[in-house]
Amino acid sequence: MAINLSKGQKVDLTKGNPGLKKIMVGLGWDVNAFDSGNDFDLDAAAFMLGENGKCPTEKEFIFYGNLEHASEAVKHMGDNLTGEGEGDDEQIEVDLTKIPANVAKIAFTVTIYEADARRQNFGQVSNSFIRIVDETTNTELIRYDLSEDFSIETAIVVGELYRHNGEWKFNAIGSGFQGGLAALCGHYGIEVA
Repeated sequence: MAINLSKGQKVDLTKGNPGLKKIMVGLGWDVNAFDSGNDFDLDAAAFMLGENGKCPTEKEFIFYGNLEHASEAVKHMGDNLTGEGEGDDEQIEVDLTKIPANVAKIAFTVTIYEADARRQNFGQVSNSFIRIVDETTNTELIRYDLSEDFSIETAIVVGELYRHNGEWKFNAIGSGFQGGLAALCGHYGIEVA
């Protein structure tokens, strides 16, 4: 049975699941009933970070414009433009055995595409979640439902996978940013044009 996390909670991933190699990180959301006149296009991304909390190069930023890391450790399964339907809206596959040694953590984020132009923010989104599934057994290991009420934020760091004493752990972050993807890129040390 999956462990349901609350904000700020940390949990061992590999310690309690020896032999865990490949995980699928599923992110999902629903758009609230009222109509802003535009579709919501939420985008999941993964930032592969060094010990300093920054991406070593822009190649460690995995998103709809760069779907796979050269190491094959992190692979984005493609952009979902509407978020309609049940279950995961976007998925990112992670092979723990292939994560480069210079990557200490992987931050999973969700942003709203063209949020400012469309006058959208996370106050208009509900039922956001992240879940981690063992790809070998298809068992859901961790689930974190974002219950916070975000109002003006256009980007959220949902959670982080991080290396600790040779094991992988997961931290439920749930912190919002204004300024969308550009703000996140700046936070993680990536230059944005």
